[in-house]
Amino acid sequence: MSELKLYNTLSNKKEQFEPREPGKVKLFTCGPSVYRKQHLGNYRTYLYEDVLQRYLEYSNYNVERVINFTDVEDKAISQARKQGISLEELCRPVEESFFRECELLNIALPTEIPRATESVESAVDLVKRLVDNGHAYWHKGEAFFDPLTFDGFGRIYGLDMSRWPKKKIRFRKDTYPGQRWNLGDFILWHKRRPKDGNVWWETEFGQGRPAWNIQDAAMIKTHMGFEIDIHTGGIDNLYRHHDYTLAIMEGASGKEFCPWWLHGGELLVDGEKMSKSRGNVAYVDELITRGFSPRHLRFFLLYGPYREGLDLRTEGLEQRAGHLDRFSHLACSVIQGDNKGAEPLDKDLAGDMRRAFEDRMNDNLDYAGAFDAVAEHLDRASHIDKERGIPPENRDQIKRVLKDIDRIFGVMGCE
Repeated sequence: MSELKLYNTLSNKKEQFEPREPGKVKLFTCGPSVYRKQHLGNYRTYLYEDVLQRYLEYSNYNVERVINFTDVEDKAISQARKQGISLEELCRPVEESFFRECELLNIALPTEIPRATESVESAVDLVKRLVDNGHAYWHKGEAFFDPLTFDGFGRIYGLDMSRWPKKKIRFRKDTYPGQRWNLGDFILWHKRRPKDGNVWWETEFGQGRPAWNIQDAAMIKTHMGFEIDIHTGGIDNLYRHHDYTLAIMEGASGKEFCPWWLHGGELLVDGEKMSKSRGNVAYVDELITRGFSPRHLRFFLLYGPYREGLDLRTEGLEQRAGHLDRFSHLACSVIQGDNKGAEPLDKDLAGDMRRAFEDRMNDNLDYAGAFDAVAEHLDRASHIDKERGIPPENRDQIKRVLKDIDRIFGVMGCE
């Protein structure tokens, strides 16, 4: 196995990665809420998660990955009602767009993607367990989680529980705007209400639906069990969402849910946060229409520390597109050269390239550092090729290494 070190938000430091079971990794990656089209910031998160899975597999781990669709929540129901269509009519085109754009950006996805609407029974079971274990309670037909009953609540974020109000406060909405903490009890189960239309299920609780807060936990429990190795998402999930999931899973099972939590930085546009009100939300198809290839977009979104913010500017896109094109031209010229009469080399060009790549990737998925290290070794190989030629056996070795590396990079554009 590799010497992979990852920055663990839970411990707030970089640590040597070790799964629960040698050689196997259970990886959950937060998927899209499919009531609206995914923007470029969403895809930045999916891309670093894609690289994580690819590099784990490169490092000889057997990865069991789940990514989910959130297809029932307050916002989705409200949007469907506003458009006069069903929840399925609202969500399915968004799912199809997601699949199409993931293919364009070369994002690998599991064969099956669970939906929240398919995990209602699992959510019901979780609510029952949480009530039985004293972490949840019923109030006027709806179930709420009381964070004060769960030791260490908010530990991923580093929440100061001394601020928690003594007065009982309940938060009934699925989600709340902004990056803030709701200091009170959060909802797990909604009773049927007229505004929800026909979006409800007949359960032992009566007619209702699972709240957004419990849906990821329900899907993870169904498809992976109560214990996984890595949970990922965007930095915005540090507010409420991921600590809610951890508390639900551990509160229901009594087991350690997940020891590794990774969070990706946000995408800005010309230095400002993306928002509809500013009119600066960026989409994959719009940038492709402007002339940027999917390969260029993938590279732009990955070339830099995944945990830090990234600013989307036209000049930055163009610069990185040029950087990638130069790399691709160099790689193609090296692996497609033909110097059959060259003398054997006394340097392990391919081995040096692989070791440099792995050194950088093992340092918290340093994609940019790994890319530049490979480019440096390619440049060295190109000079040797021009001066004295590279024998076929050495060229084949370089080609094999580049093929392995580009399974993670996904941008080389050269066979």
